[in-house]
Amino acid sequence: MNPLTVIQDSLYFFRRNLGSIMLLCLPVVILEVLAKQALSNAMSADTSPAYELVIGLFFYPIYTAALILFLDARSRGEDVYTRDLLAMALRLWPTFAVLSAMSTLLIMFGLSLFVVPGLWVMIKLAFCEYLLVLRKLTPFMAMRESMLMTTGHFTRILVCVLSVYIPLWLLEGASLYLFPEPQSAAVSVITDSIGSFLQLFTTIVTFRLFMLISEPAHRA
Repeated sequence: MNPLTVIQDSLYFFRRNLGSIMLLCLPVVILEVLAKQALSNAMSADTSPAYELVIGLFFYPIYTAALILFLDARSRGEDVYTRDLLAMALRLWPTFAVLSAMSTLLIMFGLSLFVVPGLWVMIKLAFCEYLLVLRKLTPFMAMRESMLMTTGHFTRILVCVLSVYIPLWLLEGASLYLFPEPQSAAVSVITDSIGSFLQLFTTIVTFRLFMLISEPAHRA
């Protein structure tokens, strides 16, 4: 399981299915960005970022669950309608939102103790969303199973995740350089939407890792 091969396979899938992924996820991503911008305009500058986190916890489970279901269907050679994927994602929203809240709090707590504990938690919980959506585990059981599945694969997963995040961070820095603050509302929506959409590539990469790691267990 070479990290470079995982990234290449994921990039190939992303390019081939870009239109379908945009149709499925981008409208919800834009709604999330608009909601955060509306909140930012309505609140004072020193408002707690927890409010934006709550908005993220509302929208993130919808487009992420829909994307995971899409990835699963395409991996089995099935074609599914966008409306069906979104309907299934909405049914999963309550448990997915709980899982997102729990994992986010754990990662933030880990980061507050220095960066390394936060990275460790993030990697150990890398598969919990797929376990909840595809295997219908409860949030707690999905987190527990993800901890077990990632054992022995930590470095591989970390390399793959950082290989995606580092270019995205550089791209975000470049966008801030090209469009410095204060940005117009339109520029802010466009750049934030593109950034959030590109982060979905991480979901594709970790799904590929999830499939590769879970296959030997199923054969056993």
